[in-house]
Formats: sequence, structure tokens, C-alpha cells
Amino acid sequence: MSQPTPQSSPPRGAAPLPIAAPVPGAAPLAAAPATTRRAVIQVQHVSKSFGDSMGVDDINFEVYEGEIFGFIGPSGSGKTTTMRLLNGIYTPSSGTVNLLGANPAHPTRALHEGFGYMPQQFVLYANLTVYENINFLAAVQGLGWRERRGQIKRMLDFVELWEARNRLAANISGGMQRRLELASSLIHNPRLLFVDEPTAGIDPVLRGKFWEEFRHLRDRGRTIFVTTQYVGESEYCDRVGVIRKGKLLAVETPLALRRLAMHGDVVDLEAAALTGDAVHNLLIQPYVVKEAGKPLYQWLAYPTTIRIHVTEAGDTIPQILSLLQAADIAVTSLQEYRPTFDEVFIQLMGGPDSADPEA
Repeated sequence: MSQPTPQSSPPRGAAPLPIAAPVPGAAPLAAAPATTRRAVIQVQHVSKSFGDSMGVDDINFEVYEGEIFGFIGPSGSGKTTTMRLLNGIYTPSSGTVNLLGANPAHPTRALHEGFGYMPQQFVLYANLTVYENINFLAAVQGLGWRERRGQIKRMLDFVELWEARNRLAANISGGMQRRLELASSLIHNPRLLFVDEPTAGIDPVLRGKFWEEFRHLRDRGRTIFVTTQYVGESEYCDRVGVIRKGKLLAVETPLALRRLAMHGDVVDLEAAALTGDAVHNLLIQPYVVKEAGKPLYQWLAYPTTIRIHVTEAGDTIPQILSLLQAADIAVTSLQEYRPTFDEVFIQLMGGPDSADPEA
């Protein structure tokens, strides 16, 4: 179900809506289709070079209001360069960047108030307490004492750090430091949040907690731009951009990205006696994906189990079953295979046999 699109950004320091407890077994709310939302980030033919080295090369994409946009690629692929272009730290060598309707290379106060940034490394003050750190950043953002008192409490409750508010930042765990950075980046209630590799080096439980918090923010109209090296985290995003060696390979939903990498859907067929004629008759069907005129398939266990790439699994599975039944072949199992995002990523990077070490 689509979430209502906010007509205007909330006032700075306004109380965020209370965080609802997730319903056991319920799927997270999905963002509305990107086409119904305004673009808060527009990147058009942007390149950035550093001498003879190219950071990013002619990249184009948009990020829409109220979505989690994942930016994924190997180390050194251009993720951080792109993030710095969006934040105005770098100026493009060519092309244009538009952030919340303005040029980030020439920011206004209103633009700075519109977004938050959570860096990859801990950059707050180790010799200040948790409360002192976030209070300092609230003051830097221009929140008055009255409004920031309540906002600090809400943010520290949100990341479950209120009980640790009087501890020095140097004396809390790495995971707690990451949560403090998240609260600090949200203290001024921005419309857009940049998050640079938020789950790097933290345990799986806390990683899940971060994504739960990102979904809560998304469901309340915030936009999250997140970079990550964990390919499996693609599935938590509404749309994903895949970058390699400074080139943007694709910008798609997770489902569309999987289908792009696999040239459609994939089904696994198991039958006790798959004859050569039956397999040949199956592979020449129009719903089997062809590449250079050859069907895409592989034997998983010859001659009983075969994996076939098809145009659309839901429509194709009944047709495969009917075809084999007509040939008097008893089917043991016929189901869609959903490749992991690690497999998807390998395919997009050039396949496991690529000479490129990034693949």
C-alpha cells in the first residue's frame, strides 16, 4: 500500500512519529512507486576525475521521496565518491547534481537543514558523553535549548541509548557508537538521510536493527540513501544502484535486478527419467530464454535435475508441467529458484569466470 506523500518537510526539531512495534510475521510496508514521488536527488551525466584516475564516469540516476535507495558495489567502485558529490564535498568534473532542488556544491542553510549524514567511521567526540555529543550537534544545527531537550530524548530513545546518555563515547561499544551517529544525523529531523556503510563490521543482530530503523523512517516519508558492500542487503531497499569501476551498471528494484542478472526467472526441474527428446523439446520452447540463439540452462544432477532460465516463472511452470505430462514423464519437483543477491551481484559484475578480480 502506498504511503501518503508529505506535502512539505516537517519543522526542524519536530517530534518524529512514535515507532510502532513490528507485527510478527508481517512484511514491512513498501514504498509507493517511484514514479508517483518527487525526485529529491537528480544526477545527470556526472563524471569525477582525480588526475588520470576516474572516480565515477557519466552516471545518471534519480532518488525519489520516501524510498530506501541502496548504492552497492565493491570497494573502490565509486560509492564514496558519489556520496561526496551528493553532499557537495566534491564538485563534478562534468554533469550536474541536484539535491533537494539545489546545487550541493553551493549549499544554502536551508539545504544543510534538509539532509543528514551518517559517516562510515566514528567521528564524534570520544571525550564527551553520549548526551553531550548529540546536544552539541543539535546546537550546531540551530535547535534552541527548549526544542532540543525533547528531541534529544526522543532520538536517544529511538536508538536505545537513553540509559547510556551519561557514558563517555569512548567507553561505549562500536555498535552503540554507530547508533549514536545515527541519532546525531537525525537530530534536526531531515527529509533526506545519507548513510555510508552503516552495517560494516557490526554483528548480524544490530545490522537487522539498523534496517528496521531505516524502514520505520522510510514509512514516515523520509528518504534514505545508503551505501553498502553487503550484497544481501539489496533486498531491504526499494531500489538499488549497482556500480563497478565508476560505471553505473543498473538502477532497478531488487526483483527487477535479479531478473536482469539472470535474463529472466529461473526454474528447477526434477524428474526421474528426463529423456533427451523431452529435454530438447522443452529447451526449444519460446518461454525458455536464449542467448546468442542458445537456451540458458544447466544440469544440476544429470540426467534427473535441470535448471532452466525462463521469461516468467509464474506463467511458465504450468506450461512445462503440461509439456512433460504429455510426454508421460513424471515430475518429482518443479519450482522457481530464487538466486541470492550474491549470485546476482556476481552476474552483474561479469560472472565468476571474469578476469576482473572485482567479480
